Amino acid sequence: MDEKTERILKDRLKEDDFQKLEKIENSELHQFIAEYIDICNPESIFVCNDSPEDKDYIRQAAINNGEEIKLAMEGHTVHYDGYFDQARDKKRTKFLVPDGVDLGPNINAINKNEGKKEIHDIMKDIMKGHELYIRFFTLGPSNSEFAIPCVQLTDSSYVSHSEHLLYRPGYEEFIRQGKDARFFRFVHSEGELDERNTSKNIDKRRVYIDTEDGIVYTMNTQYGGNTIGLKKLAMRLAIHRASKEGWLTEHMFVMGVHGPNNRVSYFTGAFPSLCGKTSTSMVDGETIVGDDIAYLRKRDKKVYAVNVEKGMFGIIMGVNSKDDPMIWKRLHIPQEIIFSNVLLKGDKTVHWIDKDGEVPEKGINHSGDWFNGKKDDDGNEITPSHRNARFTISLDTLENIDPKIDDPEGCLVSGIIYGGRDSDTWAPVVQSFDWTHGIINKASSLESETTAATLGQEGVRKFCLMSNLDFISIPLGKYIQNNLDFGNNLDNPPLIFSVNYFLKGKDRNFLNEKVDKYVWLKWMELIANNEVDAIKTPIGYIPKYEDLKRLFKEVLNTDYMKEAYDEQFLIRIPELLAKIERIENIYKTKVPDTPDILFNKISEERERLIKAKEEFGEYITPDKW
Repeated sequence: MDEKTERILKDRLKEDDFQKLEKIENSELHQFIAEYIDICNPESIFVCNDSPEDKDYIRQAAINNGEEIKLAMEGHTVHYDGYFDQARDKKRTKFLVPDGVDLGPNINAINKNEGKKEIHDIMKDIMKGHELYIRFFTLGPSNSEFAIPCVQLTDSSYVSHSEHLLYRPGYEEFIRQGKDARFFRFVHSEGELDERNTSKNIDKRRVYIDTEDGIVYTMNTQYGGNTIGLKKLAMRLAIHRASKEGWLTEHMFVMGVHGPNNRVSYFTGAFPSLCGKTSTSMVDGETIVGDDIAYLRKRDKKVYAVNVEKGMFGIIMGVNSKDDPMIWKRLHIPQEIIFSNVLLKGDKTVHWIDKDGEVPEKGINHSGDWFNGKKDDDGNEITPSHRNARFTISLDTLENIDPKIDDPEGCLVSGIIYGGRDSDTWAPVVQSFDWTHGIINKASSLESETTAATLGQEGVRKFCLMSNLDFISIPLGKYIQNNLDFGNNLDNPPLIFSVNYFLKGKDRNFLNEKVDKYVWLKWMELIANNEVDAIKTPIGYIPKYEDLKRLFKEVLNTDYMKEAYDEQFLIRIPELLAKIERIENIYKTKVPDTPDILFNKISEERERLIKAKEEFGEYITPDKW
């Protein structure tokens, strides 16, 4: 390391912490750490080398400094973010771009020099009086072509503890890669704290992302989506890198679906929030590799995927013993878990929205002392837990963990699923004609409806490109083209499916039960292995009634009626044509670099639907094909 770097590190670190850094032969890493120690000016510094003692130090620090509160059950703690710091700050999340670079109208950006000056001004002495925790992690399995080393600088013991549960240890990977490590960097400070140990200067909350240099800066916030750098913030860095190198970073679960004769076929799936993503990856009887972010690479003309993480930062609202038995069981055993923004009861247990049992009359939550009927300054009732309350666990504590979770080779992908909340258009499960049809007419046409419970007005359709719109760090047209190109030169590429768990009938009641997804998964596994046939329609291939009838009996022990099948798999031409109109308009008006093939493919689907309408009418049952 150079003289200035060595002087800063030796002056500010204890000898054993300095030696931990010195073992990593990477001068760029040392310079980065020294620069931000100098700018942020922490009171003390702790370097974690992933030893049990070092990890326990951070766990205890979270308790000692009040960022987490111990609960009655061993290993359980609860953390609170500030009342106005409960979600990703989209407005103040910006990409730092050099002069002359334009990421397009859909991406929030700021000039790199201007943004870096602003963030450095905010960061000056921001850690004064705080302890800085320096952590090393790996995105993807260690010692693998998927692995990306990461260094996290944070003065929040809660953030550091969370990342310990969510990510694979990386200290040894940094030593292994040495000077060749191409690592991501994250600097976070919770800033000045209030009397509840929550970030005080929310007006100076910033999340700035430098994709060229692979750095994320996040200040004056504690909420995990803004601070746990290796999650969606690192995802933006990885999308940028993947675009240059020919692989994919996607907002997808990875799961094993179990077929006949002990066969396991691996599927990835992309769903917007509250559309069934985690519940699908946790279906009883199948195995989970990951529930949120996947890297996909090609090898030997096949597609392989890994879970970027090793933990789960899950929304807890609505989790109950009936609908989520695996998660429910995990939340009630004495294994390490961090609850955030739930209701803390007097007996040191917690409650959340729609948990089994009665709603307590009082407790402590993200608003402070809480009582049933409490309202905020605007007269809105404050729920016992926040609607975005979370739980953080390590996946290896789940009973249904798949043995391939840390396989450096990844999982061979048989199918890719795209799903959203759709009351009247898409059928429950449809296979695309081919890779291009799937990427354009399923993935790039994904919409999801809002719910009154979470976003105010019910039924508002939101465009959500591949369930990744909020995190894309390159022009949208380029992102679509990358996905199209990824399908080139593949032997038997993964099948692409659309799913919809939220279809409603004329009476506005759901046509599907929550557990029906068990059957759709089994059917997708069978067709991916050429064990069932399908019916060709203008929008793709749908299941045959006989196959679903058998699967409903085998999987759920229920009788599946022909009337239900006909209504669920009805081809709703007016709604499908209206959807095409909406999607086409979005790309014509908001995505200036849209590939021409997208307009061609959606026009072809429109023509197929119009032709079918002329022959069969506006609403077509499966027996017509």
